[in-house]
Amino acid sequence: MTDALPQGATIGILGGGQLGRMLSVAASRLGFHTHIYDPTANPPAGDVAHLVTTAPYEDNDALFAFASTVDVITYEFENIPTLTLDTLEDHAPIRPGREALRVSQDRLVEKDYLSGLGLRTADYADVPDAAALAIALTKIGAPSILKTRRFGYDGKGQMRIADPADADAAIAGMSDAPAILEGFVDFSHEVSVIAARGLDGAVACFDPGENVHRDGILHTTTVPARLSASQRTDAILIAANILNALDYVGVMGVELFVTPEGLVVNEIAPRVHNSGHWTQNGCVVDQFEQHIRAIAGWPLGDGKRHADVVMENLIGDDMNRVPDLACDPATALHLYGKAEARKGRKMGHINRIVT
Repeated sequence: MTDALPQGATIGILGGGQLGRMLSVAASRLGFHTHIYDPTANPPAGDVAHLVTTAPYEDNDALFAFASTVDVITYEFENIPTLTLDTLEDHAPIRPGREALRVSQDRLVEKDYLSGLGLRTADYADVPDAAALAIALTKIGAPSILKTRRFGYDGKGQMRIADPADADAAIAGMSDAPAILEGFVDFSHEVSVIAARGLDGAVACFDPGENVHRDGILHTTTVPARLSASQRTDAILIAANILNALDYVGVMGVELFVTPEGLVVNEIAPRVHNSGHWTQNGCVVDQFEQHIRAIAGWPLGDGKRHADVVMENLIGDDMNRVPDLACDPATALHLYGKAEARKGRKMGHINRIVT
């Protein structure tokens, strides 16, 4: 651990949502301080952080001041403005690195990158305008999905095209944003691998989890996933391949479709991931501690699972169930401290141990 951060060092986190909150808790257990940078006042991570800066991502003075207090910088979301990174990178190391952000911030770039590694993805085409969509539909066909190339999450920025006649409505739904058409993948279920890579190049993967979505938002992740031994091995090797190709440091979520012809990569997320929350109660070292270990130069945990777990997101009015959930001896509550429960808003999650 010659390059490891010592206890008492400060980890800067861009973004103060629930992921930043749980990263801060994990960092504190290892003896680190955290400094949260978020444009919003009183973010969830602010309750458990050592320092909080409230300022826009374009505020260079605030960014300089933030960077001067930290030993390493990480982030809880991938859509960080490029100029923010330009300002920060000369003052403290940013982990994971900028190449992972470049690839993941644009769905077309991401698909090109994954295909270039020899990995299978959905058929896809660049769609800058309506004419390009018409051409893409003749090649890819329908059903298919038109997505914004940037800034989409939890089902946002997506329009399903069941028939070519839907093309005009779909392109209008993009609001002139650059888009990508993705072909339909005939899959039985989706799984994700939460994988980590350390400063020394060591890779450790958690067991793949099986995901179920509702209205475009992750509803549950179940481990173990329904995978054969060979599929499980393939999923982990795919994740490791991506991490190594990017010279990645930290935790990444890799989403995969299970098809009769093999695994298809859906997308990657260069950060801790919603589908990895089960690790908090299913593993000795969870995804949040694993990420802190990686970016701090500590040895990785092995990610071994000691229990079967079902993670369920608590969204909006699901908070009304909290009193009953708190009475379930097999259920661990993880609440995010958000003041207002709105429709579609992630307010917390539970991990239910399955026996």
